[in-house]
Amino acid sequence: MTKKERYTFILAYFREKMPVVTTELEFGSAFQLLCATLLSAQCTDKRINQVTPALFSRFPSAKEMAQAEPEDVLEYVKSVSYPNSKARHLVEMSRMLISDFDGEVPSDIDQLTKLPGVGRKTANVMQAVWFGKSALAVDTHVFRVSHRLGLVPKTATTPLKVEQELMRNIPAEDVPDAHHWLLLHGRYICTSRSPHCGKCPFDAICPKLLENSKL
Repeated sequence: MTKKERYTFILAYFREKMPVVTTELEFGSAFQLLCATLLSAQCTDKRINQVTPALFSRFPSAKEMAQAEPEDVLEYVKSVSYPNSKARHLVEMSRMLISDFDGEVPSDIDQLTKLPGVGRKTANVMQAVWFGKSALAVDTHVFRVSHRLGLVPKTATTPLKVEQELMRNIPAEDVPDAHHWLLLHGRYICTSRSPHCGKCPFDAICPKLLENSKL
């Protein structure tokens, strides 16, 4: 099977089986999605969804969070990974949103990545989920699944290289959904340890490139 045929098969399956898909994070605004995505780094969406209701009740927008101190935010996020740095980033990010962007989340990736704690992955999530742009965030799930299914070469050793390879091969109209398709497949089927190959719709065509795949 050629790489093009592999992409065609996998994307066709997802289009049919998962025509409507979005993030599992819970949010009510662009600001809240940005906060939740920042918090989700190296943490599960389930955990984030447990802490954000109280966090967003206390700090519903950048205006309220910009007036807080990191210690105030820490009380709400202390159960997530790297809570101290994330609390600091949330406050600093909120202050920059107020000072530089009138409290609004920018849609431009260069402006997004200037915000404290916001890397390319988080910026791409915002672009795809909130702004509906053709952007593809590469997290550990997308990185792992892309390699295991043979969608990217072994030389794609960084998230950016994986993103660039996927963007070259996925139709623009599918790109916003493709992040969620690959992420959810990695979260529930092609798990880091002991992947559930017997439940995988791609088992027959999967090259099973498990060796050295990112855990």
